[in-house]
Amino acid sequence: MLLVNSGNCEKDVSGDSKDAFMKNFIVVFFGIIINYINGSFVFIFSRSPVFYMESRYILYIHLVINDMIMLCITVTLNVVIYTMPLINVSTCCVLLLVGSMTHKNTPLSLAGMAVDRYIAICKPLRHSQICTVRRTYMLIILIWTVTFTPGLADIVIVFLTRPLTIFTSRMLCYTLSIYNTSYHLEKAVAVNVLFLSFVWITLIYTYFRVFFAAKTATTDPVSAKKAQNTIILHGVQLLFCMMSYISPLLELILLPLFPNDRGKILFSNYFITNILPRFLTPFIYGIRDQKFVSYFKKYFSVCSGKVRSVN
Repeated sequence: MLLVNSGNCEKDVSGDSKDAFMKNFIVVFFGIIINYINGSFVFIFSRSPVFYMESRYILYIHLVINDMIMLCITVTLNVVIYTMPLINVSTCCVLLLVGSMTHKNTPLSLAGMAVDRYIAICKPLRHSQICTVRRTYMLIILIWTVTFTPGLADIVIVFLTRPLTIFTSRMLCYTLSIYNTSYHLEKAVAVNVLFLSFVWITLIYTYFRVFFAAKTATTDPVSAKKAQNTIILHGVQLLFCMMSYISPLLELILLPLFPNDRGKILFSNYFITNILPRFLTPFIYGIRDQKFVSYFKKYFSVCSGKVRSVN
């Protein structure tokens, strides 16, 4: 079942405290670094109206803000598992709901960005008509609505199948501790298969079309190579993000085979499917974008360390 994988979802009380400290240090360190970088791009976007009218930048900054929220939730849960394992179930449900939404938002947002790039490259004359600012914000609302529904369904299933006292009790805050009925499993399988199929079909179609369009639209080998490299980087990030849909299956296979390595398996799964894709986002969509880089240089002076305003 896919909600928020907080590294070692079950706290091993007898585990090595040094190992626990290192895992928490790693996720907190990367979380702070990634959110600091992403926060810089959010600041640039908020101070530069030139980005407000382009769908690609609106979708990108939505992806950045979503990743920042997701990292805050998952890193917090990862630390809480070790420092304060038993928390109120109602509070936990809210955290898991937000974490679930942001976790599922990423692949859907990347699919939306892929469609935007497909239209911009393959149908450039119609891009401004199709990808309007209004439709972009409608797409963002639709993404949040779609991802909110499965998370809400999990809470409703608990409400219908468990005693109401569970919401005032204290438990380990991770998915399988609370959402552990057969209904949750069936719902999770159906939702993951649906999301997986939709996103992969969208990505395969758009990226192959963009790849061949970029290859044939220019005689400049350098430009063609850059476009192809960008597409490859998109694919790598999406591959990591899409692994979140099959990570529960991998855990079901690996955990019985390596019961003594449960903590390592869960932590590796969390790092690969949650941290690493968010670490790639600023480099793929921000630092490699010339307009963002130009405004970044205007706002931030490396030499003086002061923030400048753009004239």
